[in-house]
Amino acid sequence: MPKMKFEQKENMSRTEAAARLSAIADALGSDAEFELERGGEKLEFNVPDQVRFELEVEIDGNETELEIEIKWSGESDELELTTGSA
Repeated sequence: MPKMKFEQKENMSRTEAAARLSAIADALGSDAEFELERGGEKLEFNVPDQVRFELEVEIDGNETELEIEIKWSGESDELELTTGSA
């Protein structure tokens, strides 16, 4: 399967960002199935019980970046991308 990237970048308040992270954490912790939606696209995949968690903080002048990555290996057929029909 070719590389797939589902990226979302937007400006929001700190509390909105916290709510988004909380929703992701709740979905990740509640079941092996995980779903992300953006516009008319929905990405569904299975997350195994064991994952690699990476936390990185980078400070460059007056800009600070907090990056959280959760990685795992799995079968490519566990991914499903659906798009809304027009």
